[in-house]
Amino acid sequence: MAQSPLSLIRFRIIFIVSWVIILADHVMLLHFFGLPWEAATADAVLSNILLLLACLLVMIVLRYYLPRGQQYINVFALCLLLTIAWLLLSKWLLGLLLGQYEGYKLLLHNSLSIRFSLAFLLLGFITMVSILWYSQLEQKEQEERKKDAEKLAREAELFKLRQQLQPHFLFNSLNSINALIGSRPQEARKMVQQLSDFLRGTIKKDETQWVNLKEELEYLQLYLDIEKVRFGNRLATAIDIEEITHNLKLPALLLQPIVENAIKFGLYDTIGETVIEITAVKEENHLLIKVKNPFDPETSSPKQGTGFGLNSVQRRLYLLFARNDLVTTEAKDNIFITIVRIPQA
Repeated sequence: MAQSPLSLIRFRIIFIVSWVIILADHVMLLHFFGLPWEAATADAVLSNILLLLACLLVMIVLRYYLPRGQQYINVFALCLLLTIAWLLLSKWLLGLLLGQYEGYKLLLHNSLSIRFSLAFLLLGFITMVSILWYSQLEQKEQEERKKDAEKLAREAELFKLRQQLQPHFLFNSLNSINALIGSRPQEARKMVQQLSDFLRGTIKKDETQWVNLKEELEYLQLYLDIEKVRFGNRLATAIDIEEITHNLKLPALLLQPIVENAIKFGLYDTIGETVIEITAVKEENHLLIKVKNPFDPETSSPKQGTGFGLNSVQRRLYLLFARNDLVTTEAKDNIFITIVRIPQA
């Protein structure tokens, strides 16, 4: 149910002051035409009380029935009928109460057309204001419902991305554990424990929750520990984080798929030790994170290297910021670089 304009104190004050002014003008105008102050006041009070009730009736009707399209003719008819009813009722009551004043009935009869015109204009004005008020309220409610629906859709898509990402990482880890069970059972058990710790931490986090960079790196380290068991001495990491960036915010679990992508292109198609470099700096009002990995240009295609992990990161950032320029990649001198910019509040 829409709120009436009278629910606002400011509108109520304006409404009351306007009626007081109309009442005062009515009294002075009738007195100017020769009516005593008492008769002029009685006429003004009775006429305007009835007209006020008609205006309130219009506001109540429009509160439950807002016209659209050709239905505006119904509102016009309502104003016309209320004006006629007001005129007939006020004429009868005024003649009954003030008919004893000399010349009053003649004055009342001669002023009927003017009274009708002014009452119809006033009712029309109140109707127009009410329609605009309730239309704006309805539009605002529709916009809020649309925003809520869009928010639910974003949250649903973010949740879907998470549900896709977790099995993606989990299956890779389980395959690695399976490969280690026969040849290196100790390392397989260690990897199972690390995987358990990692998943326990990620399950507790909501996909839309923001964390600081320091906390995000702690979870990333759990992932790197798992991958180091998997690849042994072939995987090394170099993390260079400016101290000022420790408390900067980013979406939870954003870095893991980026680093996973770097490991995929850095180790799958190369031999020997591979160093994954992770740097973070503050650039104006952005947290700038770079992940670098070497690649073999003869066996990999890093320029196309936006697999599921990077696509999911780009999609998450678009859903949160409505920007497509926050994730960029480049390949230079056999080094593949992923650059992520996180706007800060």
